[in-house]
Amino acid sequence: MRHVLRCTLLVIALFGTAASAQRAPNPAAVDSFVTAQMARRGVPGLSLAVIQDGRVVLSKGYGVVEAGGTTPVTTSTLFQAGSISKSVAAAGALRLVEQGKLALDTDVNRTLTGWTLPASALTTTKPVTLRLLLAHSGGLTVHGFPGYAADARVPTLTQVLDGTPPANTPPIRVDIEPDSRWRYSGGGYTVMQQMMLDVTGRAFPELMRDEVLARVGMTRSSFEQPLPAVLAATTATAHTSRRRPVPGRWHLYPEMAAAGLWTTPTDLARFAIEIQRAYAGASSRLISPAMAKQMLTEHKQGDGLGVFVRGTGRTLTFEHGGRDEGFDATMQALAETGQGVVAMINSNDNSGMMGRITRFIAREYGWPTASTYFPPSAAEVRLTAEQLQPFVGRYEMSNNNMASISVTNGRLTSVSDGFPDEEFIALGGDRFVSADRDLRLAFSRGADGEVTSLARTAGGQERVVPRIGPPFARLPRQADVDPAITRTIEEALRALAKGGPETAALQTLTAGARRAFSQAGPWRQVEGLRAIAFVAEQRVAGRGLERHDFAVDRIRYYTATTGDGERSLLIWVTKDGLIADFDAVDD
Repeated sequence: MRHVLRCTLLVIALFGTAASAQRAPNPAAVDSFVTAQMARRGVPGLSLAVIQDGRVVLSKGYGVVEAGGTTPVTTSTLFQAGSISKSVAAAGALRLVEQGKLALDTDVNRTLTGWTLPASALTTTKPVTLRLLLAHSGGLTVHGFPGYAADARVPTLTQVLDGTPPANTPPIRVDIEPDSRWRYSGGGYTVMQQMMLDVTGRAFPELMRDEVLARVGMTRSSFEQPLPAVLAATTATAHTSRRRPVPGRWHLYPEMAAAGLWTTPTDLARFAIEIQRAYAGASSRLISPAMAKQMLTEHKQGDGLGVFVRGTGRTLTFEHGGRDEGFDATMQALAETGQGVVAMINSNDNSGMMGRITRFIAREYGWPTASTYFPPSAAEVRLTAEQLQPFVGRYEMSNNNMASISVTNGRLTSVSDGFPDEEFIALGGDRFVSADRDLRLAFSRGADGEVTSLARTAGGQERVVPRIGPPFARLPRQADVDPAITRTIEEALRALAKGGPETAALQTLTAGARRAFSQAGPWRQVEGLRAIAFVAEQRVAGRGLERHDFAVDRIRYYTATTGDGERSLLIWVTKDGLIADFDAVDD
């Protein structure tokens, strides 16, 4: 009993009693909020773990393993962690640093033996180092990886690094001066994976199992790609943003360090707790306290070593999000207070749902970073659906960031993936306020009464954004007066479906679009493209609309028949007839 008491006092000393000064958290309230959010967004399954006072206090599964099925998600159901894999892999690399097998600030080519990062004039004075790879500052290409279908040929790690078939992403190379600026690069973590293999001579899943997963108690986790049958039988099925199961149930990721971890929220919570304990000086089981301090210190633009960091003192937070084909995840933890949350879903979801769940838990469990915002419901002005219709449409919220607004259950809502997202309360006078956060919208109308723009105010800063046009379904059908550009667009879409060199060679794209899409791999939105059909064209010159640094003159609307059904596409075209961007939308 005295041993238990000493451990309890140690936890209190390390993490405090954040919840003691407020009412006790209500797990039932969390359940209600989570299930309501899932219903709003049509998410099949979700798994959750909450950390309080340095331990997991809530671990629960919601929904089902596959849409339309009856098998429930449990706390043992495996999800792909996406880019949260980077945080766990980074801890493994930092362990190797402390063992003297890797060095944080040595040229990576002094370590690499199974492959070499090609020399460049950009690296003559500033070499690429492990520290820069971990902090996304090494100047390397390839943002992320789409993975490989279960029945596809999977490349070796060297083939991924060099972008050679059957790899579906470009070569991983240095194309900006190392440490000159921050740019997210899954490619950098793939180089790190090769470094770890070279210095240990061990398979990556085995290495990570022994050096990280087993040491932390992540007994339900594995970097194996593909999973052995006994673990594969306990996985959730991945779903696209349209809530359709991914063929083969999920994708394979030879880029294990960047995207290959299978895990549960409870296991990831154990990982976060171990980082908290190391940071507090209470454990060296995974990494030393000194190394934990380095891991949670900002290097550039909020990036530490394998995690993103923000705040100081009791508000210091380390976090990472994750996305693989059909899976999304979030991990947030406070370094000093022993609090945190991990949530994983078996769907790609482009909404604010995960943020809303995290904010709700932060408030319920008394985080020092919890929002104090409550919507002014008493001031709500009830408007009919007809009165709300003028505000419906698409808006350019920021450069290359489009948002859709619709009406759901008598309230104005943003729309993402075809599902309602954020709700807005009407205050009268064409003014609205978010029901979720401190965000206000004020719409402006032209002389004819049509809404032309909105002013968006958040964090005390106002930005006026133009209305692009109506929802896809409300567009009046037009005759295609420029069939030549339609043919050009169809050719470009077929190249985008293949990705890599096919996209890089497209001279019908602007330089910015060519650069962005060639680095992103195949565009899954048009995979299996069969045909496109013109719907309408809208002239938008003079509205200040840009895509990938090029001014947009017109937007052309198409429906596309793809392997995932019919898609609605917006094609952004410059005055010179070059394609500046592609968007797949769901009204």
